[in-house]
Amino acid sequence: MGKYRIYCSGPLFCAEEVGGMKAIADVLEKAGFQTFLPHRDGIEAHVMRFGKSWIPSAVPAIRKRVDYAMFSMDVYELIEGCDAVVCNLNGRVPDEGMIVEASLAFAAGKPLVLFKDDIRAPFGGYDNSMLTGLTHGRIVGNLKAIPDATKEALSRKKSVTDLSDDLKKAIAYGKRISNILHRLPETMGKKQWPEDVLNNVIDEASKE
Repeated sequence: MGKYRIYCSGPLFCAEEVGGMKAIADVLEKAGFQTFLPHRDGIEAHVMRFGKSWIPSAVPAIRKRVDYAMFSMDVYELIEGCDAVVCNLNGRVPDEGMIVEASLAFAAGKPLVLFKDDIRAPFGGYDNSMLTGLTHGRIVGNLKAIPDATKEALSRKKSVTDLSDDLKKAIAYGKRISNILHRLPETMGKKQWPEDVLNNVIDEASKE
């Protein structure tokens, strides 16, 4: 089962949310899966140290570039780098980024699992049908049940459907960024890298 890599999607804006996403990754990893967590493995790991805005106020000019780089790398991991997607619906309302990622996974034909063990829901106890409809209403309600639900989703895996040119462009850019990040020295520690490291990564990826 270790050959399967699972994209873990969900809210990451406070310690409780980060802990919830780590718990999802942990239960999958204990079951033999590999996982991708954006705040641990993506560009988010490099910029979250700058505070709630994710980008230092001293460099607002790079905000759009960083946002697109972050989007591109996550889309690459979502569609090409991982075999399935597990989405965490917990929260008063589902996380906006997770909704986009779930929709992209559905449109691309990726195996998709929705998880929720939170009783809060915006529509009289129910989540938005435009979201739950992505899995025909199937929602995993127990953390320990996620691995089996993921295995079942993978058993129905289909080839990725045709993608738009804009999405292909983002995936290719995200792949370049991912490859560059993997070449950087691990000893530096993502959270300690200076701002110019991120700028250099984006510049190098843009030239290829």
